[in-house]
Amino acid sequence: MNTTTGTTTASAPASRDTRGDRGARHLAGTGALLRLALRRDRVMLPVWVLVLGTMVVSGAGSIEALYGTAAERAEVASSMTANSSLRSMYGPVFGDSTGALVAWRFGVFAAVLAAVMSLVVVVRHTREEEETGRQELLSAAMVGRRAPLTAALLAALVGNTALTLVITAGLAGRGAGSALALGLAVGLTGMVFATTAAITAQLTEGARLAKGLAAAVLGAAFVLRAAGDAGSADGGSVLTWLSPVGWAENVRAFAGDRWWVLLLPVAAILVQGAAAYGLTGRRDIGMSFLPSRPGPAEGRLATARALAWRLQRGGLAGWTVGFLVAGLVFGGMVEGAADLVGDNERARAIFQRMGGAQAVSEAFLAALLGMFGMVASLYAVGSVLRLHGEETSQRAEPVLAGAVGRLRWAAGHLVVAFAGAVVLLFAAGLGMYLSYGRDFGAVMGAAAVQLPAVWLLGGVAVLLYGAAPKVAVAAWGVAGLSLAIGWIGPALDLPRAVLDLSPFGHLPKLPGADMAWPPVLVLLAGAALLVAAGLAGLRRRDLVTG
Repeated sequence: MNTTTGTTTASAPASRDTRGDRGARHLAGTGALLRLALRRDRVMLPVWVLVLGTMVVSGAGSIEALYGTAAERAEVASSMTANSSLRSMYGPVFGDSTGALVAWRFGVFAAVLAAVMSLVVVVRHTREEEETGRQELLSAAMVGRRAPLTAALLAALVGNTALTLVITAGLAGRGAGSALALGLAVGLTGMVFATTAAITAQLTEGARLAKGLAAAVLGAAFVLRAAGDAGSADGGSVLTWLSPVGWAENVRAFAGDRWWVLLLPVAAILVQGAAAYGLTGRRDIGMSFLPSRPGPAEGRLATARALAWRLQRGGLAGWTVGFLVAGLVFGGMVEGAADLVGDNERARAIFQRMGGAQAVSEAFLAALLGMFGMVASLYAVGSVLRLHGEETSQRAEPVLAGAVGRLRWAAGHLVVAFAGAVVLLFAAGLGMYLSYGRDFGAVMGAAAVQLPAVWLLGGVAVLLYGAAPKVAVAAWGVAGLSLAIGWIGPALDLPRAVLDLSPFGHLPKLPGADMAWPPVLVLLAGAALLVAAGLAGLRRRDLVTG
């Protein structure tokens, strides 16, 4: 009996040590993978952080320039709170200080964009690595099963921590504690969706679908918050509390600083993180819980164009629904634009820099459609770069090994990219018309006039992919810079030379302004030349193998 007891007692620590050693083996190589991830993201991550941080911090100056007195700030806070359409877009206003207006105007969008940054980083260093085969090579060395996921989440944590620090430092002069509360609300929202992406990366076989599922969750969270805020002026709707984006606004930075709300995203991060770690331990590298449906390339999949459509139709459908819903939401805000601006000439000037020197409602409508065009350019770039993903994952080789030329193969994806942009802008214009209720032709014309700029940025992606595939990802930077200039530039009253760096700055401001064909034709010609040059480069170069 004593011997048995002694044996049992001695074996228990050994069992615990074995579990500890097993846990350490699962995380082996995390540090090296984190350094590799940060090296690969050494441009993308700082750009995200600086652009988002600058957007929030610079907002304080633009709000002070617009509403310089306490009375003006109190008036705008009251008018925003009374307008349900504007509440659905930005959220309710919880205070009339400059800091509170910054948190209201930029907090929700900063949180959403931090979420986008985070899900891109996590999928890039997990599912995308498996999809291209690089993870299998790395795992042949001393790399633990959970090390890639841990490194990806730590890379996202580095980005969100840096963003939190930039926001806190930039707004500390208006209240260090409140600035930290706003920074944490944005950064923790980013980490919530980093762990969401960690789960979707385990569920799917493709990086594109993993990003799409995580983005769909983010879109649902935004819609829940918008619906809740449209019906409640104090952020207390059940729908708002069901959304992680709603948690960020309910921190109420610079308006009471409800620190306890931050426990909600922390809990979500822990729960989702545990789920992601559990899933990654139950599958093989390259496998998923939602495998792709196999089948022969017959009938509708017998051509390169049909294959491209099959690969991209899900993404296009998701984008189209998003644009239609956003158009319905934002179209209802057009009539409230005049009430929002009132007699404030500085606010009127910002709208007119964005949408043209016409009536405020028309300028506001033109500005919104311009924003839809900028976002549509992100779809076009991503759809074009699907070619790069097919090539680096070596799925293009079997297609090109048959009776399919490179140009014919690329044309299928380019048709989806460029025609898809038409569908998106039509959906946005239709949604805006349905909620705005008038001038169908003018609204659709204003949506259509965005296409030359969208196609030009798509052409940049084609050129980089065809001529210099190793730097093709820089097309995201070009599109992001255009979006940042168009979004932030008018509010900061940037010089005309800076605003003209974006192709959207050269478009006529429809509706309301006169149609100007020369810049439209120049942009169309530029897009055609870029596409032609990119396809010529694709014909001459070797295929990339990873």
